[in-house]
Amino acid sequence: MSDDPTLLVVARAPAPGRAKSRLGATVGHGAAARLAAAALLDTLETAEALGWPLVVAMTGELGDADRTEEIAAVCARHRIVAQRGEDFASRLIAAHHDADAGRGVVQIGMDTPQVSVDDLRRAAAPLEDHDAALGPAEDGGWWVLGVREPGWTRCLTEVTMSRPDTGTQTAAALERSGARVGRVPTLADVDTWTDALAVAALRPGGRFAAEVSRTPGHEQAGPRP
Repeated sequence: MSDDPTLLVVARAPAPGRAKSRLGATVGHGAAARLAAAALLDTLETAEALGWPLVVAMTGELGDADRTEEIAAVCARHRIVAQRGEDFASRLIAAHHDADAGRGVVQIGMDTPQVSVDDLRRAAAPLEDHDAALGPAEDGGWWVLGVREPGWTRCLTEVTMSRPDTGTQTAAALERSGARVGRVPTLADVDTWTDALAVAALRPGGRFAAEVSRTPGHEQAGPRP
């Protein structure tokens, strides 16, 4: 629909040694790249099923990545922008501005391959009467950030990324900037092998779950502590 927001997927080309380094420390960097590629493909599949305008903000060389042809084929159907900026916060801010088409932007990453169409619609719903929407991740970060206009993301420069309180910091920074912030349900994201096992169980038919099942150690699947 013409009034749908833009879905922005912020991604890193899943090349060995460059994608999911924490996961790679446990399962090896080749396996981590394969898991990252599967997660990205699952995420893009859901994004396409949603039917909103889709922008992928990519960093890294896709030609060096795992499952390059599959990822490139999906990306070719949508708008691709290069991430730009000195640090992660500045790259996110730039990506929101690059993706904006005047109808709001809902931004996710490639660490929630279990995300559903309904999850994304719920993430956008607060933007009807709020300036921003924020969905916490179970590890204390956040998995989704929606804004009605990209200027609200400037406050990300005040946030320390990749910390257990990044989500709390982000909500506080948005509110200090004057944004009315709507809350979105929490999702798990994938940083560690324990995360991978738990998330794979949430979407057992996906590419990510299939890749987890091929990775040594998958027999250890079980509930999180």
